[in-house]
Formats: sequence, structure tokens, C-alpha cells
Amino acid sequence: MASSATSLTTLEDEVSCPICQAILREPVTIDCGHNFCRGCLTHYCEIPGPDPGEQPICPLCKDPFHPGGLRPNWQLASVVENIEKLKSAPPSGLGEDLCEVHEEKIYFFCEDDETQLCVKCREALEHRTHTVRFLEDAADPYREQIHRCLESLKNEREDIQGIQSREDQRIQVLLTQVATKREKVILEFEHMCQFLERQQYLLLTQLEELDGDILKQKDEFESLVQGEICRFDALISELEEKLERPARELLKDIRSTLIRCEGRRCRKPEAVSPDLGERIRDFPQQALQLQREMKTFLENLLFELDCEPALISLDPRTSHPKLLLSEDYQRAQFSYKWQTSPDSPQRFDRAICVLAQDGFVGGRHTWVVAVNPVHGGSCTMGVVNHDVRRKGELRLRPEEGIWAVRLAWGFVSALGSYPTRLSLEENPKQIRVSLDYEVGWVTFINAVTQEPIHTFTASFTGKIFPFFGLWGRGSSFSLSS
Repeated sequence: MASSATSLTTLEDEVSCPICQAILREPVTIDCGHNFCRGCLTHYCEIPGPDPGEQPICPLCKDPFHPGGLRPNWQLASVVENIEKLKSAPPSGLGEDLCEVHEEKIYFFCEDDETQLCVKCREALEHRTHTVRFLEDAADPYREQIHRCLESLKNEREDIQGIQSREDQRIQVLLTQVATKREKVILEFEHMCQFLERQQYLLLTQLEELDGDILKQKDEFESLVQGEICRFDALISELEEKLERPARELLKDIRSTLIRCEGRRCRKPEAVSPDLGERIRDFPQQALQLQREMKTFLENLLFELDCEPALISLDPRTSHPKLLLSEDYQRAQFSYKWQTSPDSPQRFDRAICVLAQDGFVGGRHTWVVAVNPVHGGSCTMGVVNHDVRRKGELRLRPEEGIWAVRLAWGFVSALGSYPTRLSLEENPKQIRVSLDYEVGWVTFINAVTQEPIHTFTASFTGKIFPFFGLWGRGSSFSLSS
């Protein structure tokens, strides 16, 4: 503590007034560069000299100066103010940091070395040419930097919290969808199990009837065959006996015997009647209903697990003049001949596209597009933001608010940041487009084979519209739910 007090006293001596020997008050600088209290110097100048017209001289170096040329020394005034603050600060024994080298209180900060200094450190040779400021003065710019950093970090934290909130909502939507799908799967399979049990009973009953009819005809067949065998045994015995008799007895009634034996023809009975054979042969046809029901079950299950069907119509207000729309707005065809269409802010003027009349701001929706791109033509489909560009060149990519695929030259391409040709088992004729607004999915599926084509992931904020494009004479598409 004694050392700190000594350092502060030394610092006070450096900023003391040579006239009053106290700390400078409103310090001013005269022509020779020495500093004095404004009041002390004014009072000094009022003391008359030996020659009334002679200029006053500096009390220290005796150089003359002009009384009217006093210059306030604001930097020195700031130093004096900081010394006053240091004098009013609590003593160093109450938790203050001391210089590790001189064990004196720290007053300064070297901006070149970014080091805190005491009075003795400040006078050291290595810091004499450096920019040294009082701690509070040096801390102000850093406080401003810290405030800017805090502002930036808080903004980034808010962004992350916004992402977390959005993703939490997506997770909840997905969990709800999974729970709904689980209920639908259980319900559909319960119905299917009941149907299968009924079908099993009916098919087994028919098989039991067939089994009984086969056994019945088997008994009838065996009885018939046994009767025939007995009759043939009797004739054979009669002829064998005839052969053993003398000629006179053999020739007796020989003609009648031969006629009776030769006229006897073997009946060829069938173990299974034609009617029963047809019933056995046609039994697999009884399973056709089961096959149809299973197909219907799978279609219904896929439908229940998919999105809600959307009844959409094309919007003629947005249609490019080279598109021919059907009267029910369910079909469009490309034409090189421009249609007479009034220009409007909603209409595409360069991109040969058209939007649906209604958009979506939530929910899960699906629609089917039957495509017919002729050789050299193309069909494009997907969804777009409500504020998609209508005038001038239109870049089909997610950055422009467009999520779409294109069929051209027998290939399907996903129109991402860069178009990507997709590898598919077959070229789709019908494509199912599904939009899950909350989760942010745009899914494309082959509506015939159910083969997945592509899925975009996005974050939707405004209204989303179904989107369609065509190119090439004769190219067309039609809509269905």
C-alpha cells in the first residue's frame, strides 16, 4: 500500500501547478510549453512588473509569453481528472490488482503490447515510445467492440433459436403424421384381416365341396368299374368253358354266343365328370376377387398414407400466350401460335409456364400430372413461391423459389441449383406431385409404378402454387387428383 501511495504521489507531482504546487485546475499552456492553472496564471499576470509595458515572463524558464495566447490543455485536464478518480478509488488492500513486478497499483494500459502498467512500468524504457492510456480511457474502445460482438452473437443466437423452433415444429408435424399413419395402417389392416378371413372361409368351403364331390364320383366310378369287370369276367368264363367242350357242344348256339360276345363293348367310365373337372379347373378364378381386393387394399393404403388429393385448375391469368388451355382448365398444350391474351403482372411473358389458380399455405396435398412430351419437347412440373418472377428470364431452381423436375428427350432431371439427370427404371407417363408444407417436402413419384423420382427439402413461408411448363409442338399435360 505504501508503494502504491508513493506512485500516486509521484504522478500527482507530474501534473502539479508550479505556482500553487497543487494539482492543476483548468490547465493552460503558454508559449514556452509549460502548464499552469488558469486561475494561478491569470493572477500572476495581474501582478505589475518593473516595466509596465513589458511582457510577463514564465515563472519557470523566464521566457516572455503573451497573456492573450493561453491555450487550454484538454489532454492534461483529462489526465488530472483520471488522477482524481484514482485518488477516490478504494485502497489496494480491498481486492485491487497490483503489478506483478513492482507490486504497485495498475493505472495504465499499453496499447502496443496490450499490457497493464503501473507508474514504474510506464516509465520503463520499453514503453516510452508506446501509446499508453489510462485504464478507463483504454477500456472504452474495447467496450464498444464487446458491445458489437454481443450484438452479433445475440443475433446469431436468435437465428439458431429460430431454426430450433422451426425444426421443432417440423418434428412435431412429422410425429403427428406418423401417429396418423399408424392409426390408418392399423385400421386398414383390420379391415383387410376381416376380409381375408371371410375369403379364406369361402375358398375352404368350396374346396371341401370339391373334395366331397370327388370322393362321391370316385365311389360311383369304382362301383361302375366293378360291375363292368364282373360282366366281363362272366363272358370270359363262358367262352373259356366253351373252348373246353366237344365240337358238338361247342357248335351248339355258337352264333348266338359269338354275337353276344362280339357285340359287348367296354364302356369307358370317367372317374371325374366334365362338370367337376371344370369346377376344379376354374377354381383359381375364385381367387380373382381376392386379387382385386388386395390391389384395391394396397391402393387405398398408399392413398391413406399419402397426402390429401388437391383439386387444382390452371390459371389463365398466368398462362404464357403459347399455351392452349382446355375449357375446364385441366389440360394445356404447347403452340407456336401466340394466343390473344391481355398482358398483366401475373402473366409469364418469356417462360412458357402456367400456375394453378389456388395455392397452399399449409397442409399436405397431392396431384397427378399425365405428361406427353413429344420428341424434342419437354414438360416441367413442381411448385413455386407466390412471388416468383413473371417477367423476363426465369431460372428454374430453388434459389428462385422454384422446386421442379423436367421430362425431356426420354430423361427426367431434377432442377436444383444445377440440373441433375435422374436414373429411373422407366420413363414416367404420370407423375404424382406431393407437397408437405409444414415439413418442407416436395416429392415426385411415378404414379403408375410408385417408383420415387426425387424429393426437394425447403422452408416455406408464403403461399405455394403448383407450377407447369411446356416446350415443343404437340407437347401437352393433363391434371388429375
